[in-house]
Amino acid sequence: MTEIRMRVNGTDEKLDVEPWVSLLDALRERLGVTGPKKGCDQGACGACTVLADGVRINACLALAVQYADKEITTIEGVTPHPLQEAFVRHDGFQCGYCTSGQICSAIGMLNEAEDPAALTDAEIRERMSGNLCRCGAYNGIVEAIKEVAR
Repeated sequence: MTEIRMRVNGTDEKLDVEPWVSLLDALRERLGVTGPKKGCDQGACGACTVLADGVRINACLALAVQYADKEITTIEGVTPHPLQEAFVRHDGFQCGYCTSGQICSAIGMLNEAEDPAALTDAEIRERMSGNLCRCGAYNGIVEAIKEVAR
């Protein structure tokens, strides 16, 4: 076991984890933070997307020990956020399973963009391509992101 400390959604946490425990499993199983979802568990779907020091990552591919002394923000930590309301207005959530990862990814993506208001639909789609929506709410997701970006 390795003792690590991290700040999760504004709260300092201390965890004892084995070196092979993913950040996603540490968040969900050790801390009870259930917003990030275990979808594919291979980094392909983005349902587990969280922000690490403001940068979006797939928590299923990250080892918890790699994020010692980092600020981890999950969907629970961004509430309330204008993207959440925009997702509702534009029907960008449908079943909701991927929504927490979509919103965290969108926040990170908007932070990465030099001029978010200048992003085209195609650029938004490309930048969000690591987050899959099995319901097909992509048009609503793009519209929600565009609204908040502008």
